[in-house]
Amino acid sequence: METSAADADWFSRQHQRLAANISGFFRGNPAVVERALLCMYAEGHLLLDDVPGVGKTSLAKAIGQSVSGVVRRVQFTADLLPSDVTGVRIWDAASRTFEFHEGPVFANVVLIDEINRASPKTQSALLEVMEERRVTVDSTTYRVPRPFMAIATQNPVEHGGTYELPEAQIDRFMIRSTVGYPDHAAEIEILTAGTRGVEPEDLEPVLTNADLLRMTELARGVHLSAEVYDYIVMIVADTRRHPDQIRLGVSPRGGLSLARAAQARAAAAGRPFVTPDDVKSLAPAVLGHRIIIRPEALLDGLTGADVLSRITASVRIPDPYSARR
Repeated sequence: METSAADADWFSRQHQRLAANISGFFRGNPAVVERALLCMYAEGHLLLDDVPGVGKTSLAKAIGQSVSGVVRRVQFTADLLPSDVTGVRIWDAASRTFEFHEGPVFANVVLIDEINRASPKTQSALLEVMEERRVTVDSTTYRVPRPFMAIATQNPVEHGGTYELPEAQIDRFMIRSTVGYPDHAAEIEILTAGTRGVEPEDLEPVLTNADLLRMTELARGVHLSAEVYDYIVMIVADTRRHPDQIRLGVSPRGGLSLARAAQARAAAAGRPFVTPDDVKSLAPAVLGHRIIIRPEALLDGLTGADVLSRITASVRIPDPYSARR
């Protein structure tokens, strides 16, 4: 069912409340908060990739605290086992049956701190649950609750004792974002709050889990016109047409992620339809980490974001009014 204008207006008001609550604690780039929330509304997963100390974990905690669902945190380490993440079946002598003990992924928001410090075997335990919202243990499938979102953090500059995420894992994340350093005024506010002992746990929830679930359903109902679909496919297809610079372009999953993120952006703006600007503004964050640049192009300083900027600048933008039809 398509989202109505009244539904989109309600969505926008809830989004503003949630963003204001998080921004009241997380002092930094508002665009980072915006992208994180759009990712949550679209039922995607978020990878925060930046240097230590810029607030990656604090942002993830603030998002979890602002919604009254189940929030769990997992600190990834080299000795972490897959069963420590997904859960395990244990023999119960009294009932003479195996009982399933849920792992931390059975939550609405899962904070995965330093995801690249766990072994590839443990990282791969997330593949099924991130894509299909379910866990298979001993041939038995268990569904995780909805909505479900994984927020992972990693440090891109420290490589000792880390394991690089495989492309299949990176492709599961709807948005990969950096946090960046705050400006002068924001950094003063961070120091002030920190010296006063203000923590993310001090935040009060402003949305119920039912509200968030309704928002995810409304985001899926935002209208995408044939012209906007065509625009998304042209952008995605163009990433596969530069063999001299790109070794691997964006998959169809990337195009679907871009469409869903654009729907969430439109709803957050109070619109029941997606415009080309929704797509264009989100393309670097949604598609940039899905492109593999050739080594020689990397040496020239080319990045996935650079490629997306060139592509979105060259692909013909459809008539914005056609998005309403």
